[in-house]
Amino acid sequence: MSIPVLDFGACGLQNDPDVSDQQLCSLSQDMKTAFTEVGFAFLKNTGITEEEVARVLDISKKFFLQPEELKKPFSRGNFPNNRNHGWVSMETERLNPRRPADLKESFNFASLHPDIKWPSSEDVKDFQEILTSFYQRCKELSLRVLRVMALSLGLDPEVLLSTHRFIGTDVNGTTLRSLYYQPVNSEKAKQDQVRCGEHSDYGTFTLLFQGSEGLQVQNRSGEFVCAPCIPGTVLINIADLMQRWTSDQFVSVVHRVLLPSNGDSSTRQSMAFFVHPDDEALITCCDGSNKYPPITAGDYLIERFKNSYGQN
Repeated sequence: MSIPVLDFGACGLQNDPDVSDQQLCSLSQDMKTAFTEVGFAFLKNTGITEEEVARVLDISKKFFLQPEELKKPFSRGNFPNNRNHGWVSMETERLNPRRPADLKESFNFASLHPDIKWPSSEDVKDFQEILTSFYQRCKELSLRVLRVMALSLGLDPEVLLSTHRFIGTDVNGTTLRSLYYQPVNSEKAKQDQVRCGEHSDYGTFTLLFQGSEGLQVQNRSGEFVCAPCIPGTVLINIADLMQRWTSDQFVSVVHRVLLPSNGDSSTRQSMAFFVHPDDEALITCCDGSNKYPPITAGDYLIERFKNSYGQN
């Protein structure tokens, strides 16, 4: 399986958002092929620079390297207006229930609410500003992706855009996750434990910015293949709700991050922007079929969180 590289330049953030449908025709066809056959694609010329990615990875690493007592006050579940927002400690999340908990920690940026408390120690005093800026950039890119995606499905762009109006509010589950994989002694890990268990994503699609290789993607024959890390690109993959929405026309693919090889003490970082429809959006099959029953995006997300965390 080869993950295609698509030139997103016509719709990139460096250009005017009002691109004609004619200009989008070739890109939308390429996107349709990628999402029906592979489920993943690299986007180049998106307008999000390598410098922007490096900046958000750097401030995130400074947060993760702090002592645990400085991170605990910002734990996921501590914020009443958004229970998904905040720090997730090592071995808290279990994306594959048949394996031990994942050897990673993360920070979920799920709310722009002004009352949210942010880390403010000297080392991470720019944490809120940098993550907020990157969140907004990812949001703008995602809205442009949604337009192209709709055209690739033969839909009016408003069909998808109208269900993602509240990204960045507490009535939409879209989340920017900063992921940090600490150095691991493979010999000391639990049996079958990995950095990130086999899973597929929950919502519409995911934008992934990788600091290094390590991600593996399952191909149609069931084998896992390594996804390369291509500088200057964004890796995008279809998520489960979009597969359901398209009656399985677009495919959501299982992926994972294994332990490093013995003797490899390197860390791994990535930034994942998980795009979700608005909580009250009713997801029905866009081809008019009844292959899947209607469900609101919010209810679907709650069920998936229960499986990963054992709670809402």
